[in-house]
Amino acid sequence: MCLAIPARIVELRGTDTAVVDLAGVRKEISIALVPEARVDDYVIVHVGHAIGLLDPEEAARTLALFAELSAAEASEAVQPSPVRAA
Repeated sequence: MCLAIPARIVELRGTDTAVVDLAGVRKEISIALVPEARVDDYVIVHVGHAIGLLDPEEAARTLALFAELSAAEASEAVQPSPVRAA
């Protein structure tokens, strides 16, 4: 299974490299596949490469969904396991 994450470009470095913000983490990625990408654009990032541009509204919806899933997973981890009768 592959996971591609929406990230906002915060800096361009040269013609095919950029720095993106991934939930507060800054990471250098390749933008060779999306040379039209500019600062403040959202891109889909997979294994260090931007593989496409993403509409800002779609990026917001996707990031909100990831946050919701993360919160659900965190609350599930805190819940005690049900006790089973023998």
